[in-house]
Amino acid sequence: MVEKAKNDAKDSDKGKGKDGAPGAVWFREPQRRRRSPGLSRERIVATAVDRLDREGVDGLSLRKIAADLDAHATSLYWHVPTKGDVLDLAIDEVFAEISLPDDHRALDWREVVLAYMRELRAMLLRHPWAASLAGTRPLAGPHALERSEAVYAALTRAGFAGPVLAATAAAVSNLVIATASTQAAWAERAEAGSRDALRGLITERHELYPTLAAHLEDFLGDWDTQFEIAARTLVKGLAAQRTEGQA
Repeated sequence: MVEKAKNDAKDSDKGKGKDGAPGAVWFREPQRRRRSPGLSRERIVATAVDRLDREGVDGLSLRKIAADLDAHATSLYWHVPTKGDVLDLAIDEVFAEISLPDDHRALDWREVVLAYMRELRAMLLRHPWAASLAGTRPLAGPHALERSEAVYAALTRAGFAGPVLAATAAAVSNLVIATASTQAAWAERAEAGSRDALRGLITERHELYPTLAAHLEDFLGDWDTQFEIAARTLVKGLAAQRTEGQA
C-alpha cells in the first residue's frame, strides 16, 4: 500500500503543475538538498506558517517566502519544490501544537477524545487557514499521524472497530474542522455587525422564522459554549452507541 501511494503520488505530481499532488511530499523520495547558508526546510516552513497566519493561502507563494527570508526564489526549490509541498508541511507543523495528556494511553477514552477536540479547535482558531487545508489535503505528516494514532488508540480501547472506528474518528475531526471553519469565516468579517444584522433580519421576519426568532439568543450564542455542548454531545452519543453494542 505504501509503495502504491508513493507511485501514485509521483504519477499525479507530473500532471498537477507547480502545486503538485496534495500530500505528495510525504510519499516522494527525499531529494538531495543543496547547502544554502541560513536556509533550511525548517526555516522555510516556519516562515510559511507566519505568512499564512497573516495573509492566508491566497497570500502564499514561494517568491514571497523567499523575500521574507531575503533569499532567491530558486534556492527554495532545493528544499520545497512546490507550493503544495509548503502547504502540506505547514499544516503538519501546526498539528505539532496539539498537545495530549502524557498519560493519554491510560486515560478514559472520552477524556482523550475531548482533549483532542479542544486542542484541535484551539490550533485551528490560532491558524484560520489550517481548517480549510485540514479538510482538503491528506494529513499524512508525522505530527498529524501521531495525533490520529492517539485518537484511534482511544477509540479502539472503547471497543470501536472496522468501518465504525474510521467513521467515528472522522466524525470527531469533522465536527471540529467544520465549527472552526465557520467561526474563522465569521471572524473575517466584522462579526459583531454581522450578528446584529442577522438578529435584526430574523426579528423583522419572525413570521417566516418563528422557531429561530423564539430561540434567537441561543441561535446566536457564543462559539465556545456551542462547541463544548456539541463536543460533549457527540462523545456522549458515541458512548451510548458503544454501550448498546452497535459499535
